Amino acid sequence: MGAEMKVVGVIGAGQMGAGIAQLAAVSGADVWILDKDVGALKNAKMSIYDSVQRFVSKGQLDKEVGNNAIARLQYTSNLEDLRSADIVIEAIVENEDVKKKLFAELDKIVKGSAILASNTSSISITRLATSTNRPHQVIGMHFMNPPPIMKLVEIIRGADTSDETFNATKKLAERFGKIVVCSKDYSGFIVNRILMPMINEAFHALYTGVATKEDIDAGMKLGTNQPMGPLQLADFIGLDVCLSIMKVLQAGLGDIKYAPCPLLVQYVDAGRLGKKRGIGVYNYRKSPKL
Repeated sequence: MGAEMKVVGVIGAGQMGAGIAQLAAVSGADVWILDKDVGALKNAKMSIYDSVQRFVSKGQLDKEVGNNAIARLQYTSNLEDLRSADIVIEAIVENEDVKKKLFAELDKIVKGSAILASNTSSISITRLATSTNRPHQVIGMHFMNPPPIMKLVEIIRGADTSDETFNATKKLAERFGKIVVCSKDYSGFIVNRILMPMINEAFHALYTGVATKEDIDAGMKLGTNQPMGPLQLADFIGLDVCLSIMKVLQAGLGDIKYAPCPLLVQYVDAGRLGKKRGIGVYNYRKSPKL
């Protein structure tokens, strides 16, 4: 396996996928970004262009480097185009069955030396690896949102992930300018295992009437120096995503303390999924500032 990752495939052209593709292109890799939805590819192309221009205008990125990065991105809906990839990073829906199906297909298409990485925030890498014939080359590479700005990448080793795969993936993340933390393959890994119960506890505080949402968020922001309060953060992540991670934690770690707060469940049932829907814990529709 060549240590040099020249071609990076990214699957999923949503906010995470587009951000990861941007990082890869800026670091000098040729990038294929794949999505079945042509509209999502168009949006990704625009958002990457805008983001790169922002970095250039702030003087955080050389203009030529930015232009070269944009030129190195190719957009496709055909998995066959990923044949040449040295690593494929999957950033699709947080659903184990859908990811497994994709990994099984990719396993047949990409070259034997290629690494298959998942940007999952909570799903077992060991289980995803079982759908391939290369479990030693499957790894978790969990970027934080938004990937071009957030400094961290959580790397998760499955039961069979080889040292070679880990080292190559770590080197790539560092080439992207990221700081790496390594987690064993237990539900939630590091960040979400600690973050999601905090968000869930904030919902319990709201649910039981401890304080208003504003005061809960202000308390955590100003009292613990977090950039945004847990309820507002939940809205930005998506309440449906928070709920699904709590369910993964509860199932995978088997402890009642991970049971989702009934208020969180109710909001999701009502379609109040957060900022992306215009309403979650807070209402974003009437506020032009946000």
